[in-house]
Amino acid sequence: MKLEEKPVLQVRHLTVRYGDGCPACRTHLEKNRCTVCGTVWAANDVSIEVYPGEVLGIVGESGSGKSTLMQSLYFDIVPTSGEAYLGDYKKGEESIWLASAAEQRHIKNSIMGMVYQNPVRGLRMNYSAASNIAEKLIAAGNRSAGHMTERAKELLSAVEILTSRMGEAPKNFSGGMQQRVQISKALANNPSILLLDEVTTGLDLSVQAKVLDLIRRIKAEYGISILLVSHDLAVIRMLADRTVVMLDGKIIESGLTDQILEDPQHAYTQQLVHSLL
Repeated sequence: MKLEEKPVLQVRHLTVRYGDGCPACRTHLEKNRCTVCGTVWAANDVSIEVYPGEVLGIVGESGSGKSTLMQSLYFDIVPTSGEAYLGDYKKGEESIWLASAAEQRHIKNSIMGMVYQNPVRGLRMNYSAASNIAEKLIAAGNRSAGHMTERAKELLSAVEILTSRMGEAPKNFSGGMQQRVQISKALANNPSILLLDEVTTGLDLSVQAKVLDLIRRIKAEYGISILLVSHDLAVIRMLADRTVVMLDGKIIESGLTDQILEDPQHAYTQQLVHSLL
């Protein structure tokens, strides 16, 4: 990664606010809630960049704003203000949050891949594993049944699911296998960036290790950029090149992952790192 390269993803001043806000919001926030008007600032002036081939980790406790960032990027929630640019959308010159509904579908199906913490959000549990991948391909304009079958075999093999099980529905799979199917679906159209939202939470430790190793292999093989959200610093340590620490809707610290782990500056980050040791 060279920081003089153009970012794959650039987010500028993302704000997600629940409530009208008031002048006191600037000085009377208790965590991320205004004590005067009750407005909740789920994301408060958040700016990040993700560069080609980089894994950017976002770490923070529940309610820190990290999932709000992800859901904003994947159009699951509408930001109050801010801009987000993708290098593969209008040459990175127009914010994706100004895109039409049709353009948003194109971005979701062809430029970004999303893997949710709960596989139910990312998969059709009653469809076969292959049909889940085919659905993503069809949404991007592919119509060749032969191509879809071959692509499903290729992707499921890449995530170590037997092709003999490609006709089975994810509801019959374990949690770890469901996450692997979700990852294969997210990769269907060769996205330039993969969004991973707490993908190992709730999995057994041995299964977590397999999923993390898979993500590491995918990064090496496909050279894909990844935005990785986790509350677990051990996951961030294993995968992230750079790390952003969020608390109460704001970025409180950012830098190379090694620097964050070896010399944390903010008291909250120090607490996180010490809990890992």
